[in-house]
Amino acid sequence: MPGDVHFMQLALAEARASAEAGEVPIGAVLVQNDVVLSRSGNRTIRDNDPTAHAEIVVLREAARQLRNYRLLGTILYVTLEPCSMCAGAIVQARVSRLVYAADDPKGGAFRSCFEILSNPKLNHAVDVTPGLLAAESASLLQSFFSSRR
Repeated sequence: MPGDVHFMQLALAEARASAEAGEVPIGAVLVQNDVVLSRSGNRTIRDNDPTAHAEIVVLREAARQLRNYRLLGTILYVTLEPCSMCAGAIVQARVSRLVYAADDPKGGAFRSCFEILSNPKLNHAVDVTPGLLAAESASLLQSFFSSRR
């Protein structure tokens, strides 16, 4: 879908900005009715906060703006398959849909390592679209980590 590509490109821009700041280049954008509610990259180093993944940052910001911890009707665009912490937050926030770029074979919680977002025992189901602009996201991550070795 054209809108999905646009919003994922915004997430990739956030990931690039994170890389320039020395953070792991992961970006996220939260959208409701085609309006961006919040966008950010990883901020774990900047904030000295192990929970400041891009997904958590945008969920917190949107919840503050909407004055509601339930983010019904929202779509989260992320450049990497969410980890278990972020997947749990996505479920708790009641995000309707997740679109992510690259799989994370070392910690992804949709299909790579864990299957949190597709677990039928959970009280909220998230519609997940994986792989959008995956090559671009993977390349950004590979470049970042190869420059640090």
